[in-house]
Amino acid sequence: MFNKLRGEIYLFLGAFLFAFNGIISKIVLIDDELSAWRLTQIRTGGAFLLLFAVYFVFRRHELKPTRAELPWLLAFGAVGVTFVQAFYFIAIERMYVGVALLIEFTAPIWILLFLRFVLKKHVPNSLWYAILLSFSGLLMITQIWNGLTLDQIGLIAAFIDALALAGYFLIGDRLGKTMSSAAISIWGFGVSSALLFFVLPVWNYPTEVFTKDLEMLGRFSDYTLPGWVLILWIVVMGTIAPYLFVVSGLKLMSASTASIFGMIEPVLAGMFAWWWLSESLNGVQLIGCVVVILGIFIADRARQKTESH
Repeated sequence: MFNKLRGEIYLFLGAFLFAFNGIISKIVLIDDELSAWRLTQIRTGGAFLLLFAVYFVFRRHELKPTRAELPWLLAFGAVGVTFVQAFYFIAIERMYVGVALLIEFTAPIWILLFLRFVLKKHVPNSLWYAILLSFSGLLMITQIWNGLTLDQIGLIAAFIDALALAGYFLIGDRLGKTMSSAAISIWGFGVSSALLFFVLPVWNYPTEVFTKDLEMLGRFSDYTLPGWVLILWIVVMGTIAPYLFVVSGLKLMSASTASIFGMIEPVLAGMFAWWWLSESLNGVQLIGCVVVILGIFIADRARQKTESH
């Protein structure tokens, strides 16, 4: 009983920190000095250096991959880490944080469609209910009958993010059969850092953002903090800490329970954005959020049934 409660606390804290990180990331991205790709670069690079240092000293044997694992680790770093983070940052830069996360969390639906039509696996009929609910809810959120009320680039980025997150889960599940979660994540952060190092040379990094005072926005717009403080938070409290909480929680809880706590993240993000940034939705959009969450829940349960057979 105590372990169950401890697992629930870990998972809630992980969701809480991931959700709160959306607000801090939006504050940093509002400044024109830093792009979504540059923020991804510093986030993955910082997380890789800290986690690699710890595991190299104490558990380096976990980090050595086999020849068969290596291409999957490269794909995981490119799609599951780089794309997931970068397109999420692009989405929250241009639209509400809670809405971006809701679209991202439609990933279980894309996973089920992949299992059904690519791998030709049998999936429960509830898949179709999940799709109907989720996309009905998204239509209510975007209010497409009013000419699409959300930023179109942000909307496209959020859907690409959802597909990348589906890839993250699928590749991660495959690698998880032979590697520890920590080793997979360290490799993911490392591959992402190396990829972005060559695409975006580190010597051209806009270092002025570290010393610049950034406005805290919303109800705290009268206050500022140095960029380095906010970026350090994103790396440590917005990446490493929630990751450790989630991994610790997964060891103590069932996958179905853990997935429910995962869906708390977009709800918490919406609450933070409403309280801090005054991001509010109308009645139809709020109902749409509830419908999407219900669809995601049904899809996630269906995914677990499919993968257990």
